[in-house]
Amino acid sequence: MASKTTSSKNFLSNSKKHTKKLSTHFSLFLKGKSITESPYNKVVLLSSFLLLLMGIYFFSVFFNDLEQFSAFKKSSTLGYLFVGVASSLLAFKAAFFIYKAYNYYRYKPVASVSDAELPTVTVIVPAYNEGKQVWDTLMSLDNSNYPDHKIQVISIDDGSKDDTWDWMLDAKDKLGDRLEIYQQPKNQGKRHALYRGFNLGTGDIYITVDSDSIVTEDTLRNLVSPFIKDENCGAVAGNIRVLNNKKEILPKMLDVSFVLSFEFVRSAESNLNSVLCTPGALAAYRSTAVHACLPEWINQTFMGKASDIGEDRAMTNMILKQGKHVLFQKNAVAYTNVPEQYLGLYKMFIRWGRSNVRENLEMGKYVFTNFRSKGKTGTRLLFISQFLKIVMSYPLLISMLFFVLIHPLLFLGSTLVSILIISTFSVLFFASQYKTTEGIWAYSYSILYTFALFWITPYAIATASRRGWLTRG
Repeated sequence: MASKTTSSKNFLSNSKKHTKKLSTHFSLFLKGKSITESPYNKVVLLSSFLLLLMGIYFFSVFFNDLEQFSAFKKSSTLGYLFVGVASSLLAFKAAFFIYKAYNYYRYKPVASVSDAELPTVTVIVPAYNEGKQVWDTLMSLDNSNYPDHKIQVISIDDGSKDDTWDWMLDAKDKLGDRLEIYQQPKNQGKRHALYRGFNLGTGDIYITVDSDSIVTEDTLRNLVSPFIKDENCGAVAGNIRVLNNKKEILPKMLDVSFVLSFEFVRSAESNLNSVLCTPGALAAYRSTAVHACLPEWINQTFMGKASDIGEDRAMTNMILKQGKHVLFQKNAVAYTNVPEQYLGLYKMFIRWGRSNVRENLEMGKYVFTNFRSKGKTGTRLLFISQFLKIVMSYPLLISMLFFVLIHPLLFLGSTLVSILIISTFSVLFFASQYKTTEGIWAYSYSILYTFALFWITPYAIATASRRGWLTRG
């Protein structure tokens, strides 16, 4: 693997270059360049900025009015406690952000190895009620720049009720022996479809691709290259972008969110050899690591019920538990479809939230043990950060509701100012990566999440034992 050591001189030089790039892109944004042409989108963006400006106004007007919060006065015991806890959490989050930024700057994706070095791979594509999209996925895989004799592609129809199987048959007609297709006797869930694929696979590396995802030509070879460079690598996460982001508002917002989540957060996690979740849309696993935990994975339960969600996070967790490295490849890209309406969006987030609760509890059982010979501190810090988000969700929700009742204008102002500050980083980060001001959607997304999705984590905690994929019929 390429050396991660970076001198302080180079680090400062790179930081200056990034700062200059960010300033340039932000100035383009202020001049109104590269903004989406849709009038409706412009209305959404304008509304977001008007809300942010209102927030600054309310915050400035009511900043000195905090004495109305008699319960939170510094002279009271509760006030001291509140300020102390809030300050500690803020300090931890600020320090942890700097820690992530440092690891992000040290991260480098592994360059593709030669054809001779590439391992044999089995690509598994589970599908349920996917229609023609599964055909598109399989065609993109066939167009991959990967030696034919080293790749096995398996697609499994998980008891679809639409024409998914017909499209898979059509793909089989076109691809011949390059594709194997199977049908489950009935719908059993994605985990069981993958389980069948893992047992049918003959490759040294298993690659899982969602049936609504499209890969680029070099995605597969880039995705598996870390396994050659790092013999202790057990899994690799791909870089996920949004496929259906041309028209609808929510996909545009999610695309910006995905870039920050993958290219910043997972880059930092990868530098610590501890990516916490390999995405279902695109991930790779060493076959020996998979089979070492396969019985536990397929029989996993939570509160006495079989787990039918979170199969990707669960597999990642079990591989980390083995002491293996889990990495991220920025240069291995897949484009996937996301919900276009609020109903589908919150259902997807609930599923992710429940999985997050379950797997953090599982991670807590081993992360403070000697599960890895070295490099445990970073993994533990990542876990603590995740765990704090869960533990503090209810206190923060109660504080927010109290804040709204006592002083709604101050709440609105301080919240919108916070969104402005935090989201600006996402805007500038997106601009630095893709030389466009489309990152402006981070403002709208943050407003949406704060006011319309704030309840997701508390609800996911309360309903963590519930089953169901939610976003499929």
